Amino acid sequence: MVSCLRDWKLVLVMLSVTACFSVMNILIKVAITEGMPPLVLVSLRQLVATVFIAPIAYLRERKTRPKMTLEIFVYLFFGGLFGASLTQYLFYTGLKHTSATFTCAFLNIVPVFTFLMALLFRLDILNIKSKAGVLKLMGTLICLAGTVLLMFYQGLALIPSHNSHHSERSKQESGPAISSTRHDWMIGSIFLVIGCIAWSSWFLVQSKIGKKYPALYSSTTITFFLGFIQATAFCFVTEKGISAWIPQTKLQIITVVFSGIVGSGIGFLVLSWCVEKRGPVFNAAFSPLTQMMVAVFDILFLHEVLHLGSVLGSALVIAGLYFLLWGKSYEAHHSDVKPIVQNRDTHLQLQTV
Repeated sequence: MVSCLRDWKLVLVMLSVTACFSVMNILIKVAITEGMPPLVLVSLRQLVATVFIAPIAYLRERKTRPKMTLEIFVYLFFGGLFGASLTQYLFYTGLKHTSATFTCAFLNIVPVFTFLMALLFRLDILNIKSKAGVLKLMGTLICLAGTVLLMFYQGLALIPSHNSHHSERSKQESGPAISSTRHDWMIGSIFLVIGCIAWSSWFLVQSKIGKKYPALYSSTTITFFLGFIQATAFCFVTEKGISAWIPQTKLQIITVVFSGIVGSGIGFLVLSWCVEKRGPVFNAAFSPLTQMMVAVFDILFLHEVLHLGSVLGSALVIAGLYFLLWGKSYEAHHSDVKPIVQNRDTHLQLQTV
């Protein structure tokens, strides 16, 4: 009875976090649509996240924090690049050219890309003669098929925009940035695929950080801070004038604070707690639910068009993800050989981009 209540508690916590991530994705889409530069949003979000998580890291790890070395700093630098600044910029730019629902579909592809990169660098294994190997192979192929379908096929509009006047006016005001043309959709898809590759690289880097600098909260704080420095440096190159750094609307301010504190800060803490209680597969299993919630918000509040290709592609991606997770879970329970990248730190930010 106690175990059952504990499981339901974890489920409710994950549902709450998933709802928060869904709201965050919608807020980011609206803020970017209003004209907020993606790099500025990334930079300010990392700054807020750093300020929020730093005191927690200090209190929890001030006596156990390992000594910083040049090698560890280099790993943390690339952790900030692939886990924060570059990856978020790529995803936000992809979001700018597509929709929140479409972008969230690509978040479910990240575990597959991570698995493929781990195989490439011999950090994971694929034994196709075992049940786990077959499941992982099936999941990978199905997920890749879904990715191709998402990128190259839109299909019929299953749910058209409920407010065509608003949609048309937004296009006129914001220009090609939020255009629903095929060209824009393809550009957004390319950014999202590159973002998936970058984020998958972060998981491999993080597996090294977890071993060489086993201070989860401190390493996360440093990663956020380095991500802020990197995004700010990029901003000085791409954005001219101080006005670009100032949020222009209340919603943009809310987006920066919400994504920094809830998306990166509280989200990280809650996900780390759930990983400690139930393991990384439990967290990853909720990832598709974020897309479903975002789709509802997308249609109801942003009046986005839902295409047949997005539905079919997302269904394949989600099915592939669950096959891969099934294979990973089976391997964890029935194999003595553990993949090098399979540690709890590498699964905490799956939904927090």
